[in-house]
Amino acid sequence: MSEPTILERVFYPGGVEPWSRRALLAPLTGLSWAFGAGVWARGALYTGGVLRPERVEGVRVVSVGNLHVGGTGKTPAVLHLAQQLIAAGRRVGVLSRGYGRTAKRPYAFQGRALLPSPEEVGDEPLLIAKRCPEAWVFVGPDRRALARQARDEHGLDTLLLDDGFQHRKLARDEDLVVLDASAGLGNGHLLPRGPLREPPSALHRATLFWVREGAGPAAPLPALPGPVVRVRYAPSAWIEPSGAALPPAALQGAPVLALAGLARPAGFLATLRSLGTDLRGTALFPDHHRFSAAELREVSAKAEQLGARVVTTEKDAVRLPPSFACWQVRLEVQVMEGEAHLRRALGLSSSLG
Repeated sequence: MSEPTILERVFYPGGVEPWSRRALLAPLTGLSWAFGAGVWARGALYTGGVLRPERVEGVRVVSVGNLHVGGTGKTPAVLHLAQQLIAAGRRVGVLSRGYGRTAKRPYAFQGRALLPSPEEVGDEPLLIAKRCPEAWVFVGPDRRALARQARDEHGLDTLLLDDGFQHRKLARDEDLVVLDASAGLGNGHLLPRGPLREPPSALHRATLFWVREGAGPAAPLPALPGPVVRVRYAPSAWIEPSGAALPPAALQGAPVLALAGLARPAGFLATLRSLGTDLRGTALFPDHHRFSAAELREVSAKAEQLGARVVTTEKDAVRLPPSFACWQVRLEVQVMEGEAHLRRALGLSSSLG
């Protein structure tokens, strides 16, 4: 079994932290207090009406965000919501800042056209466009301007504000917060001592909670002040290097090497084990890592030495060159509880029926 990353050990200790670790990380605790003071001051400006969100009339805005940095499963949630809206006949756009991209100018694109690079738009917007080609994806720093563009230039009626919980400049009709039941709130600290962008008290702003249930034991979550949708992310297919989709059992018993650049890769590794693969080794990198040619040559050599296929996530795959042969595991959302709440939030149901 692969050891947890340093980030996972610090942010998600899985129990009472030893005194020695608390002492070592004490300077970060002080920085967390300073960060928290800044978060409180900004929130007070909105609460007091000094800062006001801008409402873009004529479109429904659903924010999808979280309290954590990385690893809660927000992108599959956005994909599922976009697919549900499109199936209901809505004209859908996704607004994203494009975390990790190097380009500065805004982009608007669809998956059924020539796709930009991850350097231009970021890996998550690119994955959303590939998996949901009917949706428009807008990337840029000013999401209020993107919302107006979506309405005025493309006639869209529903916008998903990706990673929007802390982006309070744009008014929204619903504020959906994604939580991972297996992680809880981590060690409960704000950045940089812990994984939280805001204190748990910020959850009162949410109108709906999307709780991802894992295969392992649940971590403590606070009482959630609103309706809850409970989901699980289940592997639905293997995507082989040619792009063909094969059933989840296709690599059962096959030796594999896991390649990933994730904040919390433990969930990916657990998925590989649940699929019955023979996990021979791992090549784990930081979240949103840009793989160099030298790193990929090293991964290929390691896989060949182990007699294994390279397997990765769909989010990581969009950052890999087409010439790099690997298999991708595809996850689908299964809603276990709260479907009526979800439809209401999306504007697809007038009541909870």
